[in-house]
Amino acid sequence: MVVLFEQKHDVGGQWLFDPDVEKEDPLGATKFMEVHSSIYNSLRLLSPREIMGYTDFPFLVKEGLGRDTRRFPGHRELWLYLKEFSVHFGVRELIRFNTRVEYVGMLEGNGVCGDLGNDLKWVVRSGKLDDDIISSGNGDVNDVDYDLSIDRVERNGEVVEEVFDAVVVGNGQYSYPQLPSIKGMKTWKRKQMHSHVYRVPQPFQNQVVVMVGNSLSAQDISMELAGVAKEVHISSRSQKNFMEGFSKVISKHEKLHLRPQIESLEEDGRVLFVDGSFVVADAILYCTGYKYSFPFLDTKGLVTVDDNRVGPLYHHTFPPLLAPSLSFVGIPRKASFTHIQIIAFPFFESQGKWVAQVLSGKRKLPSPDDMMRSVQEFYRQREADGIPKHETHDIIQFEYADKYADKTGFPHLEEWRKKMCLVALDNSDVHLETYRDSWDDEELLQEALQSPHFTQHIGPIIIST
Repeated sequence: MVVLFEQKHDVGGQWLFDPDVEKEDPLGATKFMEVHSSIYNSLRLLSPREIMGYTDFPFLVKEGLGRDTRRFPGHRELWLYLKEFSVHFGVRELIRFNTRVEYVGMLEGNGVCGDLGNDLKWVVRSGKLDDDIISSGNGDVNDVDYDLSIDRVERNGEVVEEVFDAVVVGNGQYSYPQLPSIKGMKTWKRKQMHSHVYRVPQPFQNQVVVMVGNSLSAQDISMELAGVAKEVHISSRSQKNFMEGFSKVISKHEKLHLRPQIESLEEDGRVLFVDGSFVVADAILYCTGYKYSFPFLDTKGLVTVDDNRVGPLYHHTFPPLLAPSLSFVGIPRKASFTHIQIIAFPFFESQGKWVAQVLSGKRKLPSPDDMMRSVQEFYRQREADGIPKHETHDIIQFEYADKYADKTGFPHLEEWRKKMCLVALDNSDVHLETYRDSWDDEELLQEALQSPHFTQHIGPIIIST
């Protein structure tokens, strides 16, 4: 039996847009986040749809009311794709919606040494959340034809305890804000918030805004804020990392200003920068990334999060002393030298297949000692390469995706996917404002559409729009 616990009313994870951010702490200072998704209203995909789909379920263009047929569609279109996937493969039948996992821990009496990880069992405590809200405001759940009755089990307020043979942790990595440490941050009285709860620019109308960070989402939001704010000051530790495309944007928007790192925040509203300059700001928006957090998980210290390193994990998946009964899917992040999460869905698909094969007995893991040695060697190599600990999991690259595929016996990523991804990346670096609507990869696009990924599609999808 497989059970999936989902605290929201529908599938989608990050892609299930949640406009109701008033219930969330603006800086994420809570144990359990009330808002899971960090998606803002205007967000469009950073990569073309052709490379985004799972290997056995292409992300096709869908005609119909409310559908987005662009190559770089808005976030709702990807959410609909995930819903279609869950219906097509019967995944919904396994999901308990509106259910939050409160605790995961080892069943008492289980040993943890040698090969005893194979014999571990896990206690899972979950509670039913309010399930009166069953639509996201961006499409009714009945857009897809399925039966909700199996999910509407009334257990509000009740904590259910169950025992499982294995637990796979997949709670995402873009919900718990990572914040900088800035002098005066705790006493600064004006608006401070993390981009996790940013949705629309209107609340910043005619305000002086300081944005901290220079990720692609930060650049996206800054361009949006430039249309309504009085001034937007973008503070970054290094201005050398700004791509040509964003430099062009700044040069043509008089409201956008580059600033160095913040020195301190003053109670009178001033934001002081390390070069001695300052601005009096109405709001500070932190676009400073996210941290791993597993507030429900108790491994007795065998898996820890130290400076955003989750470990020890064999190939970012299995903790050696608890494998195979405990595993993690979705820990790897984009490589630090890129601005785009490289082909995330196929990447995590190959990781998930590896976990499934191990749990079903089709694949074997090395011994705990061998896995631990592999982890330690990986750490030593990262240190030798000058990569800081907090970037331990920044390994989403084509080569690592192919490494997961080798573990499962599945094909490597198609060459057209890799090339199309790099073309989009290069285009965004130079033409940040227009790359989603203007491209020059027609030959690659035709190669993709004529590949088995698209021509051997597994059949029609029933959609009601």
